[in-house]
Amino acid sequence: MPFGTQPNAGDEARRHSEGVVARTIEDYTARMPSDWFLWAGGASIVASATLHLLGRKEDAQFVGHWAPTLLILGLYNKVVKVAGSDRIHAS
Repeated sequence: MPFGTQPNAGDEARRHSEGVVARTIEDYTARMPSDWFLWAGGASIVASATLHLLGRKEDAQFVGHWAPTLLILGLYNKVVKVAGSDRIHAS
């Protein structure tokens, strides 16, 4: 590419296009309300605390480890909704 020229936005988008699996997952996750993940993460924290108070410490740790995963999935869900899944393949 000659100095001072900008790449075509369409060419750049094609080089960074998502695959079929990613587009399919993003299509399904975009349909889910983001607050489901927030509620599920919160429920995991409450359930973990309850199990801990009941003396079931290993179960509490197991359930407590779900919270970060659920919250990250909620973040992914929000990003897909805001940024769109792909600039090349229209849903």
